[in-house]
Amino acid sequence: MLSFEWTEGVGDVARDEWDALVGDETPFLEWDWLASLEDAGAVGPESGWLPRPLLARDGGRLVAACPVYVKAHSEGEFVFDFAWAEAAARAGIRYYPKLLVGIPFTPVTGARFAIAADVDRDETIRRLGSTLRESCLSGQLSGVHINFCREREAAVLAAGADTARSDSAYMLRVGFQYHWQNAGYRTFDDYLGQFRSKRRNQIKRERREMERQGISIEALTGDAITDDLIEPMFACYLATIENRYWGRQYLNPHFFELLRDRFRHRLCLVVARRGAEVIASTTNVFKGDTLYGRYWGALKNARYLHFNVCYYAAIEHCIAAGIDRFEPGAGGDYKFLRGFDAQPTYSLHFLAEPRLARAVAEFLRRERADAHAVIDHLRENSALKSSAGPAEGASDTSAGEQAANRTRPDRAS
Repeated sequence: MLSFEWTEGVGDVARDEWDALVGDETPFLEWDWLASLEDAGAVGPESGWLPRPLLARDGGRLVAACPVYVKAHSEGEFVFDFAWAEAAARAGIRYYPKLLVGIPFTPVTGARFAIAADVDRDETIRRLGSTLRESCLSGQLSGVHINFCREREAAVLAAGADTARSDSAYMLRVGFQYHWQNAGYRTFDDYLGQFRSKRRNQIKRERREMERQGISIEALTGDAITDDLIEPMFACYLATIENRYWGRQYLNPHFFELLRDRFRHRLCLVVARRGAEVIASTTNVFKGDTLYGRYWGALKNARYLHFNVCYYAAIEHCIAAGIDRFEPGAGGDYKFLRGFDAQPTYSLHFLAEPRLARAVAEFLRRERADAHAVIDHLRENSALKSSAGPAEGASDTSAGEQAANRTRPDRAS
């Protein structure tokens, strides 16, 4: 019989116990990543991210867990509900604190319920979802938000959301991101061959610009990521934060030091140098068949540096390493023009206040239809010739612009 318990952090759970549930799932669900956020102070009472992982045990054995945070705000989630919070405030409804199931500051799809292989997965998801929901109804919390979950998790918990059972079901939200797929490319030129001539020649010009400016770029993994690169990694991350008016600094130098000590085997650092000087980098994470783009920044300005460091060098590394998929993160319609195609993302939402829940449910119903229409449009107009798209000579910039103009599900609220 399952028993449920809340803990005060992933660090309170044995690493081997937690990671045995994670298995082949996304690296951001692993103990080393989540515990490093806690140990570095990136999450905690002061940041408004209070860790409260939910565990399920069967006779003392840990059989399921999910990363849960009590949130005092909606920053760092990438599934935006600010408009919901504003509507609640206007109606006199308390919106914070709320529960978030997800990975802090990380818009990456992955399992949000880590479950042992020999346990009924769907039933355990339902039990965990019910426990989360009940905690809101009894604990002065406005709701539960499960961000960037797997499609199967969404299907299990959103079942019945549009029926009379809607008061007990989670509401489904659909967004999209741009992902790169490796179609068995042997070289970067093979990849370039999938573009129409105009876009292919543009990418070649952007690549040649690095040599013209005296910039070298390399992708480093494992022991090739030397200790002297940790400080530039953080400096580049910080540069992006400081150069964007919407930037928020969630991470600190200690977190990057912990990545060096605990997570180096999963890092792929793309470094741009002019001579011996590091002028830009992006910190990527890989596991299994997927590379995940995370923290980009430039210490010096250079034309086309961003595209080369964030995308072209990472794609070249994926091809050389036989990695099937590259997920560069949220946003960026310019990714579409460079061969990244639209993929849906899913989140689930339970709101305890019935009036707010009804209003949000209607909004999400319309938003889902818009999101699916945009995804279909983008896929039909892929920049790659191997996908369904416009004829040779048609404008290859229009699809991304049209999609951005029609709707932005990732910013809808």
